[in-house]
Order: sequence, then C-alpha cells, then structure tokens
Amino acid sequence: MKVSTRGDYASRALLSLALHRDAEPGSPGSGPTTVRDIAERTGLPQPYLEQILLALKGAGLVKSKRGVGGGYVLAKAPEEITLAAIIRAVDGPIVLGDFGQPHTDGACDHEGQCVLLSVWQNVGDEMRKMLDGFTLADVSSMARGTAPWPE
Repeated sequence: MKVSTRGDYASRALLSLALHRDAEPGSPGSGPTTVRDIAERTGLPQPYLEQILLALKGAGLVKSKRGVGGGYVLAKAPEEITLAAIIRAVDGPIVLGDFGQPHTDGACDHEGQCVLLSVWQNVGDEMRKMLDGFTLADVSSMARGTAPWPE
C-alpha cells in the first residue's frame, strides 16, 4: 500500500491544526485556522487543501466557522484522531488491494491464489493496526521533539 497524496496532505493539515491548537488566546494559531494559514505552514496547495478539509469535515474530524475569524479546528481531541481515521476519511478503507476474500474450504480457483489472498489480507490488517496505533497527539509530540520518532 502506498499512502496517497490526499492521505499525506490530510495528515499534514490535521497535524498543523494539532500543533497550533494550544496557542495562547488572541495569538496566531488560537481559534479557527484559515485554509490559507494551513497552506502556508505546511507548504500544501490551497485549492487542493480546501477539498481535503471538506472531506475531513464530512468525516467529523474538523469543524469549520465561516466569516471573519473563521477557519478550521479539530472536531475531536488529538488523542482521539488516529492516522487510520484520517486516511479512511480521504481515501476510503485501508486495504492492500482489491483482491477479494480467500476461500476457506480449500476450493481455490487457481494454484496458490488463496494462500496469497490470505497473506495480502493479513498485511492489510497489520497496516490498519499500525495506523490505528498513532494518534495526532502522538505525532504532535514527535514533531515537537518531546517523544521519540518511530523506528
């Protein structure tokens, strides 16, 4: 599996919101953050970022406020948002491929197919577990240097 550009950008955008979430009231970064500010902080293209944030809003990961002082905020605490949830919100289910389910009764159509299907399914399960194991809070701590990076 390759993390898509959408998945990467969505993760970077939410990480930016998480990193600036606890700013002092009245300082830059407190309250809602504009798409332009997120784009500037992350180096992401603003038009594409707007589409991604709408998908994240639809998934309940961010909330938006219109008008002066408007922008986006996390809809949940960073501890409650996993990388898997972010990827699923913009890319759909996390799977290694669209190979179907292995036969369990030994009635495999082609030589070795079911064994490989089972392997691909297990790899996809492990990938989901890994992404579910990292929250925005975890990644924020790593980005701030207060937690070790994954090995």
